[in-house]
Amino acid sequence: MSNKGVKRASPGAESEKNPLGDVELTDEDAVKLQTIQKDIARVELALERRAQEKMVPVYEKRRAVVKAIPKFWPVALMNHGLLALHAQHNSDQAALSYLEDLWIVRDAKESRCFTLEFHFKENPYFSNTVLKKEYKFIPPPVEGDDKADADGITETMLEFSWERDVQPQAAKIDWKDDSKNLTKLHPRVTEDDEDLPSEGGSFFNFFEVADDPFDVGVTIANDVFPEAIEYFLGHAGGDDVDSDEEDDDSEDDENEEEIDLEKPRPKKQKKA
Repeated sequence: MSNKGVKRASPGAESEKNPLGDVELTDEDAVKLQTIQKDIARVELALERRAQEKMVPVYEKRRAVVKAIPKFWPVALMNHGLLALHAQHNSDQAALSYLEDLWIVRDAKESRCFTLEFHFKENPYFSNTVLKKEYKFIPPPVEGDDKADADGITETMLEFSWERDVQPQAAKIDWKDDSKNLTKLHPRVTEDDEDLPSEGGSFFNFFEVADDPFDVGVTIANDVFPEAIEYFLGHAGGDDVDSDEEDDDSEDDENEEEIDLEKPRPKKQKKA
């Protein structure tokens, strides 16, 4: 009897054929899928536009209520991590403390473009009562028939590109004094070899410089403005905290009688 054993095959020596590796997409099927994708995008855009229209009277109602709440908008803005980062100078927060209303006006033709309106009361920094940041719609060339459907959606709208079709605008701030000119005191610094500014400087560069490399305006329009009450109350935009810290924050809330811009309310996560 031979002592020579039989060599066993190592696991995976014979690779199994991938049962999903031979799937091929025909040109006809690819066209069908693209058509369905456009149909989905068309419906989603129609629903988005409809929702924006329906929300306007609700936002108007909220607008009237929050105007009576001191520093509602400054606190709501500062309770968003990105915005707090770009308004970290005490002078920025002091100037923002005079903000009494924030409103968004969407473009009549392209609702994904908008103008943010910051309404200020009398303050020692600038004489403007309203500072605007416009994200101007630049219509792309139209090829062929671009007729709108029953929901007002055209083929061009489905090809919308923020980078190509939107041009942020700069706005002049009428500073009352050079000692109060926050964009001069804290300018935005951009290095030649950097895509993003190395130093954002004052929050008010957001108005005086057209470019918005940090998407501050988009964040305000699509995140903070719709959920302004949640941000004001500190229920949105906060960092993860453990239960002990949440309990401590709750006690602080109970003891805090006045909301101060310099000390925004503690930020908490929504509970499921």
